[in-house]
Amino acid sequence: MREVTIDTEYITLGQLLKKLDLLDTGGQAKHFLSENRVWVNGEPEERRGRKIYPRDTVEIEGFGTVRPHREG
Repeated sequence: MREVTIDTEYITLGQLLKKLDLLDTGGQAKHFLSENRVWVNGEPEERRGRKIYPRDTVEIEGFGTVRPHREG
């Protein structure tokens, strides 16, 4: 499982995908989510605005599992 550091209470799914370098721009998130399977805490997710908290687990088909980690 890969951990991604965030410095806020949460990160949106679209922002997380961009931070993982799966997207060049945030605007590509909608298309990415329509073409790729993503699960948040085991549930399918297609909303780029879904808030992802440090306790959440995100699984991205073809990439792996990611969990945000908050600094401080």
